[in-house]
Amino acid sequence: MSEITLNPDQLKEVLKGAIIELLSERREEFSELLAEVIEDIALERAIVEGETTEFVSREAIFKILE
Repeated sequence: MSEITLNPDQLKEVLKGAIIELLSERREEFSELLAEVIEDIALERAIVEGETTEFVSREAIFKILE
């Protein structure tokens, strides 16, 4: 087996091409993954915000929802 040597610029271009190819071939899966990541980040932020805000009763929440 032969050894391949790449300089940093060549490696960057090879990786960039591989990522672009992956995204174009698996666009739907990548979109779903990205949506999940965004949802997880939003949920984490909501939890953190909820930990620092004032407690609200269940009745108050349902009153607002009506």
